[in-house]
Amino acid sequence: MNVIVVGVGFMGAGLARRLSRQGCSVTAVDRDPQALAALGPDFAGARVQGVGFDRSVLERAGIDRASAVVSCMGSDEANIVVAHVARSVFKVPRVIARLHDLSKAETYRRLSIQTVSPNAWGIARICELLTYQQMDGVYEIGSGEVQVVRADVPALLDGTTVREVTAVGEVQLVAVSRDNETFIPTQGTVLADGDIVYAAVAASASRKFKQMFGIVE
Repeated sequence: MNVIVVGVGFMGAGLARRLSRQGCSVTAVDRDPQALAALGPDFAGARVQGVGFDRSVLERAGIDRASAVVSCMGSDEANIVVAHVARSVFKVPRVIARLHDLSKAETYRRLSIQTVSPNAWGIARICELLTYQQMDGVYEIGSGEVQVVRADVPALLDGTTVREVTAVGEVQLVAVSRDNETFIPTQGTVLADGDIVYAAVAASASRKFKQMFGIVE
């Protein structure tokens, strides 16, 4: 995948480095040479200095062969210009723009541009943390026969493998959140005190799951 990341501030730089580590061909664009240099010597992608919404700069970045463009500049207006040019002029298949002002979301939607809002994510995450209980129902499947639930890993289960808290046909861990990152575990994944697990639990096995995780009813 050829990805152009326009604007390498905190979010853009982190995204460019991560995509590069995952094997994507990444080109970072920023008007500030120091921001480009701050990507560090381990950054394997290309760097293009210039104003991100300048068509000639985007052409130097290889937008004609890009499979995705992500605009992460500090200005919503600049991001929408980059996204619009990428989508309508260069026909880039996937275009994502960072959005600061949530009231502008409708403008992006009309242009068929996907948006990412750290503000919206932050609001949702804070509410989640404030209202989180020992065990929360996240999603019901079918008529409630299976539920995806979220629960804390207690100190008692620190060092326990996923295999040890799996009950075939009744309880299956599908994701683990640790240090603000979420991943799909294997049967050999070792759980740690403070992890948050997401599990698919049969309605008939709800009590068994609570017993496994020391949840008091």
